[in-house]
Amino acid sequence: MAKVRVSTLAKEFGMTSKELMGHLADMKIPAKSASSTLEDAYVAMVRKQLASVIEARAQEVEAAKQAEEQAAAAEEAARAAEAERERIAAEKAREEERRQFAAAQAAEEAARAEAEAKKKAEQERLAREKEEAAREAQRRAVPASDSGSRFRSLLDQIAAQETVLKEKKDAEDKAKAERAAERGNRRGGNNDRRGGRRNDRNASDNNSERNASESRPHSHRTNASNNVAAGMDFPNPDKQGKGKKRKGGHNNEEDHYSRMAREAEEYSREKVLEEARAAVEEASRESTGRRKKRKEKREREAAKAQEERKIEEALAQGVNPEDLDAIKVSQGVTVQELAEALDVPANDIIKRLFLLGTPLTMTQSMSDDLVELVADDLGRQIKIITPEEENTFSFYDDPADLKPRAPVVTVMGHVDHGKTSLLDAIRHTGVAAGEAGGITQAIGASQVMINDRKITFIDTPGHATFTAMRARGAKVTDIVILIVAADDGVMPQTVESINHAKAAGVPIVVAVNKIDKPGANPDRVRQELTEYGVIPEEWGGQNMFVNISAKQKIGIDDLLETVLLQADVLELKANPDTFASGNVLEAKLDKGRGSVATVLVTRGTLHVGDTLVAGLTYGRVRAMLDPKGRAVTEAGPSDAVEILGLQSVPNAGDEFRVFEDEREARALADERSLKARIEEQSRVKHVTLENLFETIADAEVKELNLIIKADVQGSIEALQDSLDKMDQSEVRINTIHSAVGAINETDVVLADASNAIIIGFGVRPDGKARSAAEREGVEIRCYDVIYKCLEELDAARIGMLKPTEVEVATGTATVLDTFKVPKVGIAAGVRVEEGEIAATDSVRLVRDGIVVFNGKIASMRHYKDEAKSLKSGSEGGIGLENFQDIKPGDQIEGYRIDQVARTE
Repeated sequence: MAKVRVSTLAKEFGMTSKELMGHLADMKIPAKSASSTLEDAYVAMVRKQLASVIEARAQEVEAAKQAEEQAAAAEEAARAAEAERERIAAEKAREEERRQFAAAQAAEEAARAEAEAKKKAEQERLAREKEEAAREAQRRAVPASDSGSRFRSLLDQIAAQETVLKEKKDAEDKAKAERAAERGNRRGGNNDRRGGRRNDRNASDNNSERNASESRPHSHRTNASNNVAAGMDFPNPDKQGKGKKRKGGHNNEEDHYSRMAREAEEYSREKVLEEARAAVEEASRESTGRRKKRKEKREREAAKAQEERKIEEALAQGVNPEDLDAIKVSQGVTVQELAEALDVPANDIIKRLFLLGTPLTMTQSMSDDLVELVADDLGRQIKIITPEEENTFSFYDDPADLKPRAPVVTVMGHVDHGKTSLLDAIRHTGVAAGEAGGITQAIGASQVMINDRKITFIDTPGHATFTAMRARGAKVTDIVILIVAADDGVMPQTVESINHAKAAGVPIVVAVNKIDKPGANPDRVRQELTEYGVIPEEWGGQNMFVNISAKQKIGIDDLLETVLLQADVLELKANPDTFASGNVLEAKLDKGRGSVATVLVTRGTLHVGDTLVAGLTYGRVRAMLDPKGRAVTEAGPSDAVEILGLQSVPNAGDEFRVFEDEREARALADERSLKARIEEQSRVKHVTLENLFETIADAEVKELNLIIKADVQGSIEALQDSLDKMDQSEVRINTIHSAVGAINETDVVLADASNAIIIGFGVRPDGKARSAAEREGVEIRCYDVIYKCLEELDAARIGMLKPTEVEVATGTATVLDTFKVPKVGIAAGVRVEEGEIAATDSVRLVRDGIVVFNGKIASMRHYKDEAKSLKSGSEGGIGLENFQDIKPGDQIEGYRIDQVARTE
């Protein structure tokens, strides 16, 4: 039966890991954490001892479950009653709504029936009038209008009907005018008979009414009869009156039917015209609405297609679609460059800057805030690219294309805490038995298979390298294994490793090493790490701790399982089906193979023959080697390979990316190289004591800035008083910063920004400060006595500095331990970290940045043999002349004084 973890057993018993750990402690069963495993005998003992507890907990769980079920049943019953009440109320509301709806529907039906009855009666009346008009028209033999057959469209018919109505109206007006004129003529005649005048009026009225009703071809008959009746003089008045009465009655009947026919025809025509106009208007409205809907649909489809093309283009370029439309400008862009990028006149930008209260010229640089304000005022989206981002790439992957990848793990820790031993033990664990004796580590990375899963380990980089990679934005590590010796505890480089991992946002898995040693105390390590925010999970923290022994190979499997568990929590994924990109781990120049770079692929798949750009260089991959030195043709995400074919050696931490076209890769590399050369040429030239007089003569500086660091405050005050008494008529000496302690990187940054010289009294710069000073060109001068410093400053001020002695650093060694040597006293067991220290060199003993000894070497041994020198990486013993106060952790700096002749 396999071993059982404490956490698994706690889940089985239905309790927390902390509670189970308490029971295990009561039963004196050894278990360090929830991830510890228990033997079968211990598991049986725990089951037996905790049977009553488990049974009681089960009863409590059952009682709680029953109580929950009862509460749930009561709540369900309450909800059911409430639902029934709501249903009854809703049913009543629906019944009331149905009743109101039925009443409204009955009223609407009655109104509809009444309207239909009225409409039907109106239609019947119009039909009767139309039939009567038709009969009258047939009787009068008036030809029906067949104009409708001659029109080709409804609009032509409407226009023709309007023309006919207009002509009829004009004819009616003309007839009325003629009738009025005729009545006036007849009133002015000599006819005194009233009957004759009435006949004339009746005849004229009948004639005018017929002419106004229609232009009929038989109207002359009526006119003729009327004229006869009006012009003839009958002798019998009774007969005349009788005949006139019959004639007048016949004319009135004709006028009535003619008027009815005319009204019916006019009503039908107006109705037809109104219906035609309504139909045309409705058709036009429907046509306009359909056109508008079709236009909106086309616009939506075009916008959707444009968005799809944008996403496809972003995926093809491997960038975020939101950044595709943004205009990219470099940090510190000038007004003219911003105007060209935004495609606007430069005067518009200058005007806006003037309104903002920051007038600038065409060639002056703009701050990031000003660039964003101007772009926002112009309604443009802009992205400012920092110098670090110019040499990096941004990618966008569809979440559906992401697949799980192996974790990348870096081992960090203090010196001699077992980093290399742990890597060796892990590599032996992950290989076959036949290869266990002879593993070839070809490059600075390795891969092992644990439970059919791959883990990529990167050999521990120096802390400075790790910081530089983080500063460039290259987060190549997924998990950090912080190794701490159980017998040594937390050391300075341990704290530094914690700070680096937290700054990079990488989770930390702590491996407490050397638990097999007699003085090991893992609990003390846990307690010390809590002061730096690294808290074990069993103490309520977020970090997993594993006790191991790299030499005895104890706990290695648990450590690897913990790493895989942390990787599962992170859910590491990448897109392997795209062009490759990643980071350069290390690079070198090989005599036989040329430029060789070790790269870690973080995205895509790298193939032999791909063209890539890495930092300032480019090239085509001619060959690839895996961590065991075997040739491979491709490398996927989280794979570390060694590639050949680059034009030059890239820097560690540079990001690389594959390009399809070699010309694009060459153009990008050339552009980056040109920018780097321009920045190198425009770098500020710092003042030194050697070129101070030349700088003053060229009128580039009128003052000398100093940063003073000393071992005690009294030295600073003495130097400051001496500097104040110097002649400052030509050069004003300013002390911009003074403090007690070693020279650090912050002092170099301040000197770089203020163009100052760093003066040290009894103190030395640390490794980071020395590297930063060499990189930025900042001069650091260290002295033991004040007068020598004052002499050099005064000589430099007047241009008479003649350095004849130059101090040359030869090497640096770390004191590992001390031991007694006969006739010598206390000697130091050292390891040379860099350079080569000779037995004839002068040395300084530096403790916490303070020089405690400056003198000669009394003796030097390599093991038991006398040695003339100790090279970098070697160990040996050094005895100091007339000095015994040596402690582990001290730094021994070797130097020699060379005589250098002036050439100018």
